[in-house]
Amino acid sequence: MKQILESTFWTELFKTGQNWLITELPGLLIALVLFFLAYKIVGFSMKKLNKKILNNAKKNDKTDIDEARKRINTLTSIIHGAIKVILWVILIMIVLQKISINIAPILAGAGIVGVAVGFGAQELVRDYISGFFIILENQIRSGDVAIIDGTWGSVEKVEFRTITLRDLSGVVHIIQNGKINVMSNMTKDWSAMVFDIGVAYKEDPKVVMDLMKKVSDEIQNDSKFKGKILEPIEIFGLDEFADSAIVIKARLKTKPSEQWAVGREYRERLKYAFDQNNIEIPFPHTSVYWGEEINPLKLEINSQTLDELQQ
Repeated sequence: MKQILESTFWTELFKTGQNWLITELPGLLIALVLFFLAYKIVGFSMKKLNKKILNNAKKNDKTDIDEARKRINTLTSIIHGAIKVILWVILIMIVLQKISINIAPILAGAGIVGVAVGFGAQELVRDYISGFFIILENQIRSGDVAIIDGTWGSVEKVEFRTITLRDLSGVVHIIQNGKINVMSNMTKDWSAMVFDIGVAYKEDPKVVMDLMKKVSDEIQNDSKFKGKILEPIEIFGLDEFADSAIVIKARLKTKPSEQWAVGREYRERLKYAFDQNNIEIPFPHTSVYWGEEINPLKLEINSQTLDELQQ
């Protein structure tokens, strides 16, 4: 405390600060400028790389552009994130050196801490290893629609530790890669909409199936949906004798993520076609049975009774 009150202490502190400003500050400012430039260059380069790889993919007629775009976006975002982490680590080490903090003990301590964390953070390591194989095997990409352990949603981000899903209500779900047991990708390579069309028992199944085929052909020839449907409709035939209907199963193969729009349009047009051709779409019926042991109620209404009720 006494030393702080002495003028020599402040004189030495001023000289030290002055020397630091002259010798170390320029180097620190240069490092910050270089970091800022490198940060911007990396971001710009990733965008150019993404665009260039995508353009190369478009030159191959056999390549599905939407699938290629998902894969490229996922990989470039991961590479971009890794490079940003490296840049920040380098900057922090330079700043510590410039303020006369020896980073050698810090690095040694970080190694020891890393070993300790490795034993204690097995779940974290499992997340990263699982994420590595998910990305390596191209199981899921940004932009896919997937069901992960019962959670449905659009894939917003695929990272080494987590996958981010957003469901139809806008709720964001963060799922650890190491805890994934079942992952169902609904938009990988191609998608499909399966239809279970129920009609009344009195209807001719062949007539119904011909009508379903006709409606499908109309959609496939529509310019709005032509590029979304990959193959003509597959009608598997009469699939089930339900309580109130016979069920005919069919499937339409579409481009990834287009199955829902195509399915809604198909059902709407099929409803109009059924109405025009007097095809009955049944609804559940309930019959009330009183039994044979008791005398069932018999309701008889003649013209006289009806007139009395109206009066």
